[in-house]
Amino acid sequence: MNLYSKLPETPGVYIMRDKAGKILYIGKAVNLKRRVSSYFTRPHDTRIEGLVKEIKKIDFEETGTAIEALILESNLIKKHQPPFNIKEKDDKSFLYVAITKEKYPRILLVRGKDIQEDKKLFGAEYGPFTSASSIRESLRIIRKIFPYATHPEPSKTQTRACFDYQIGLCPGTCIGAISKKDYLKNIKNIKLFFSGKKERIIKSLESEMKRASKTLNFERAGELKRQLFALQHIQDVALIKEDKISGIKNSELKIRNFRIEGYDISNISGTSAVGSMVVFTNNEPDKSEYRKFKIKTVFKPDDFGMLKEVLERRLGNNWPLPDLFLIDGGRGQVSAIRGILDMAGIKIPVVGIAKGPERKRNDVTGEIPSFTDLKTLIKIRDEAHRFAISYHKKIRRQTFLN
Repeated sequence: MNLYSKLPETPGVYIMRDKAGKILYIGKAVNLKRRVSSYFTRPHDTRIEGLVKEIKKIDFEETGTAIEALILESNLIKKHQPPFNIKEKDDKSFLYVAITKEKYPRILLVRGKDIQEDKKLFGAEYGPFTSASSIRESLRIIRKIFPYATHPEPSKTQTRACFDYQIGLCPGTCIGAISKKDYLKNIKNIKLFFSGKKERIIKSLESEMKRASKTLNFERAGELKRQLFALQHIQDVALIKEDKISGIKNSELKIRNFRIEGYDISNISGTSAVGSMVVFTNNEPDKSEYRKFKIKTVFKPDDFGMLKEVLERRLGNNWPLPDLFLIDGGRGQVSAIRGILDMAGIKIPVVGIAKGPERKRNDVTGEIPSFTDLKTLIKIRDEAHRFAISYHKKIRRQTFLN
């Protein structure tokens, strides 16, 4: 049995040890088993071959997301200083996530040398992170869940909101749109996240959401629910694209299989409502991946609401994410889906195909990716419709017989 046969195919951190148990190298991966196996099955430079010869045991720690793997790797490397990790004479050029000591703390991405030069400004820092693109993408996702400011505290006379506030990234410290208490809660949760304590954040959000509901503060309860959902459904498999050892980039080997998911809703005046999800891999139907949904929360004619329920339930399952979401509908449906994906921090294209006023043409909303074409998307749309109708008829028969 090889050293990696029992590793899971999930995001996480792997820890390579020698015969005495000493840590040699710590790395992160989107897929632990695939990443670690590449050390033993692919050619490398002499330095990596030297590492492989010394490895006698491989420990691992799974994480829920690639972001958490990135953070855990940084924390463990900082703690253990493994000899085979990239080590420069100093880490002043590496990036850190730094939090200022201000009344409304800012979160900034700064170089180590800048932190050392202005120690009085910063109250906490996390890192170092060797991959600028990975940590920037991580902050982009986190900021959509827990908005924070990057600008200094504004003057009391300022009335115009910053651009980040307009796109939902700044909570509005610039115009007093958020209380200091609620803003500091966001900062506290970000600190906990970078300390590897996501579950503690989830429990805290759940408790606060219940308290807000009991006191009839439904606006706050809704915001907490949004944060909780987004935190529990982070989708970032594309975040970690490569690991670096000894300055050599070893990109993860991938055989590209393009996955398209098509969705449709079927109901009669809101009754016996169902949703369908069909999957095409490399533009061919993959029926083993099809899924059907019996609508549970919408009891009136509301295709938007039903589609929203289907997507939220779909994202709650650990199924592979598609390269494209295809919706049977127009701008309204596409906007609804994009809103759900944005809330979950998912950046995947959405295309809608609606039949025109005379139902004799196909109106497309969104840009069709290069790996497919309109003819194939119409085929997927029609298949989603067929699958939804079939399930809808089955539910109606069962209701009639009962």
